[in-house]
Amino acid sequence: MADYELLYWSVPFRGQFVRAVLAFAGKSWSERDDGAIAALMGQPVAQMPVPFMGPPVLIDNGNGFAVSQMPAIVLYLGETLGLMPPTAELRALTMKVVNDANDVIDELTLQGGMEMWNEVRWQEHVPRFAKWMTLWEELGSRHGLTEDAGLLLGGEGPGIADVITATLWTTVADRFSRIEALLADTAPRTLALSRRVAAQPSLAALAEKARADYGDAYAGGQIGQSMAKILNG
Repeated sequence: MADYELLYWSVPFRGQFVRAVLAFAGKSWSERDDGAIAALMGQPVAQMPVPFMGPPVLIDNGNGFAVSQMPAIVLYLGETLGLMPPTAELRALTMKVVNDANDVIDELTLQGGMEMWNEVRWQEHVPRFAKWMTLWEELGSRHGLTEDAGLLLGGEGPGIADVITATLWTTVADRFSRIEALLADTAPRTLALSRRVAAQPSLAALAEKARADYGDAYAGGQIGQSMAKILNG
């Protein structure tokens, strides 16, 4: 039996952060298909492994514990697998990074497809995306990050903040040329860090699997199509 079961749609998006932490920690997990997830979402709340509106959901097969919401899942894995930093300050900053990443992908999908991307919307959003990128750049700078070395929050080896950062920026940069170009211009240290961390064997294998499983897809439906059309310029 796998260590965990992850319920998430067959695209990278929010679930890829959970997959990345699991891969980084050397843990195994299984996933259900989209139809099974949809069926579970339609069940009465009392029959769910944890009350949830939508995936991701993580089930720990070792103790039966289930939790939803990406930041909560990452916190649980970080705490139980010994991946969180040693001080309260660094743990808080780690969760800030996780929540910032969660917000960025909401904005990238225009709040889950409430609107569709077009050229005007892209031009309107460029300053905001640039500001998001500078948040990473400044945080890393305050902890000694350079283009050639260092980590987002300092330390001797990559932690959850680095894994989340790499997963966010490499996944979108590799799929959307305009995001990659803006990141290279606005936050070169963040992009370099993301590439270094993403090159670790476990994360590189995960990225290769995502390409094999999902192709160029990032999010589903019409919003995914509009992202592919506009964010690739």
